[in-house]
Amino acid sequence: MPKLYLLLGGNLGDRTLYLQQARESIAAQVGSIKQASALYETAAWGKTDQPSFLNQVLEVETILGPEQVLQTINTIEHDLGRERLEHWGARVIDIDILFYDNLVQQTQRLTIPHPQLHLRRFTLLPLQEIAPGLVHPVFQQSIAELLQQCPDELEVKKYKKEV
Repeated sequence: MPKLYLLLGGNLGDRTLYLQQARESIAAQVGSIKQASALYETAAWGKTDQPSFLNQVLEVETILGPEQVLQTINTIEHDLGRERLEHWGARVIDIDILFYDNLVQQTQRLTIPHPQLHLRRFTLLPLQEIAPGLVHPVFQQSIAELLQQCPDELEVKKYKKEV
C-alpha cells in the first residue's frame, strides 16, 4: 500500500482543533495514519504579517492515487472552512502532499515531491521526527541531510499549549 506524507498547517482560530479535525478527516477519507509528528509552531513563512502557524506531518497508508488524494484533501480543507483568498495568506487549515512513495510527478495541478519542502524548516523538522531516513527521490538525500542544508532560518519549536 502506498505511503503518503502530508503536512498539515494552520494559523487562524483554534489551531489545534483544526489540526485534530483534519487528522480525523484524513483517517476517514484518505487512509490509515501510521505516524504523526508532534505539533510545531513557526512564524509565518512567505507572507510574514500574520499569526504563527502550527504544523504537523503525518505518514498515511492509502489506496487512493495521487490525484484522488489531492482532490480529497482539497475537499477536507474546504469542509473545514479554508478560503483561498491570497497566496501564502492566513488560513484555518492547509494540507500539502510532501511525498507519495517514491513517485516523482509534475502536472499542472500537482507536483510530487512537494517542490519547496527542502527549503522549509517547518516541513523538514516534523518530517525528520517521523522519517529521518526517508530519501528524497529527486535529490537522493535523507530528510536529516536536507534539514542540515536548509537555508530557512525561521525558528521552529515544539508546541506546548498554554493553559
